[in-house]
Amino acid sequence: MSILHISPDAPVLVHAAAALVLHLHIGAGTVGLLSGAAAFMVRKGSRGHRLAGNIFVVSMLIMAAIGAVVAPFLPTPERASVIAGVLTFYLVLSSWSAVKRKPGQIGAYDYGLLLTASSVVGASAYLMSLAAQSTSGKLDGQPAAAFVMFMIIGSLAAVGDLRLILKRGVTGATRLARHLWRMTVAFFIAANALFLGQSQLFPKALRGWLFLPALLILGLLLYWLGHVGHGASRRRSRTRLPGGAVT
Repeated sequence: MSILHISPDAPVLVHAAAALVLHLHIGAGTVGLLSGAAAFMVRKGSRGHRLAGNIFVVSMLIMAAIGAVVAPFLPTPERASVIAGVLTFYLVLSSWSAVKRKPGQIGAYDYGLLLTASSVVGASAYLMSLAAQSTSGKLDGQPAAAFVMFMIIGSLAAVGDLRLILKRGVTGATRLARHLWRMTVAFFIAANALFLGQSQLFPKALRGWLFLPALLILGLLLYWLGHVGHGASRRRSRTRLPGGAVT
């Protein structure tokens, strides 16, 4: 997120509010990254995992909301940051609700999630076309390709929301996978925003290695999705007796 520029003639309260918003955004993002890392390291389902997860959810929602709301009003509007903020907020909220709501429960909330994911895809496609049509090939300093990631993530999320609605909810391994991939991708977006989006904050010697945190997060995502799928397969096999009978 860029530094907020406030006119020197603005009231003191405006300067104080701008400073508060900026520090709250940075602080929430920092806490989100640390708590997300902690949630990966502690045993899943433990008290420590739940605590780290709750801290992650609250901090990420604050960080994403501020980023999405403030980005259009920066000296140079950052429309890509609006999309990133909305998408991150949506991913965290839908991931949290996947494990907090009763299995198989759906309602107007789920239709709202589907609408949000679809809007992210549509807005990303529109902004990508604007970037492609510009003489520089960029929009607000971002190349057209930058919006492709948002379109892919938003499309996958929308398909998942539609599947949940059509099946009248999800349970078991599918419910856990929904929670896992959405929370991890939100973590991935936040990590990219810091390590790659703010690379100037790091020593020059480290800048060539700032892609590693994002790569590690993707690796953990693949590992845990495989773990969840393998566990579900083993549970299904245990319910079957020789000859195909089911216990």
